[in-house]
Amino acid sequence: MLSCSKAVIAQTLDHLHDGETRNCETVVLWLGRRSDQLQPVLEVYRPDQIVDIDYFRIPSESMRALSAYLRANRLHILGQVHSHPELAFHSRADNEWAIVRHIGAVSLVVPWFGRSTTPASFIDDIAAFRLSEADRWVGVPAPEVLEVHE
Repeated sequence: MLSCSKAVIAQTLDHLHDGETRNCETVVLWLGRRSDQLQPVLEVYRPDQIVDIDYFRIPSESMRALSAYLRANRLHILGQVHSHPELAFHSRADNEWAIVRHIGAVSLVVPWFGRSTTPASFIDDIAAFRLSEADRWVGVPAPEVLEVHE
């Protein structure tokens, strides 16, 4: 389970709102150190990305930069968070371009480009998904994968 502060969520929403001004989906990665228990999100990372109203993609150069950053800082991707222009669901493009691909990976989708989402409403507004052993993104209640604290 991931654990993050409302400050992390506020920073995440700032990035998603930037995408809203361009009418584009936006993705950010939550970074931290893996553990068997709660995994605190230590950092919000916005990779360079190719975006449009209904998809995001991380080019290879950006993935290489991300890998180097993770190694240098001894961090892991704990989850990905991205926006949708309307309802929150895991689209075919989301499945194809997902950055996290390990069993149990967490993908959070924020509806309406995060326009009306606040740190206080985040867990109620999002759609949460976990990658299954069958390599399928399965919807789960957000509180099963995310704990929010001050």
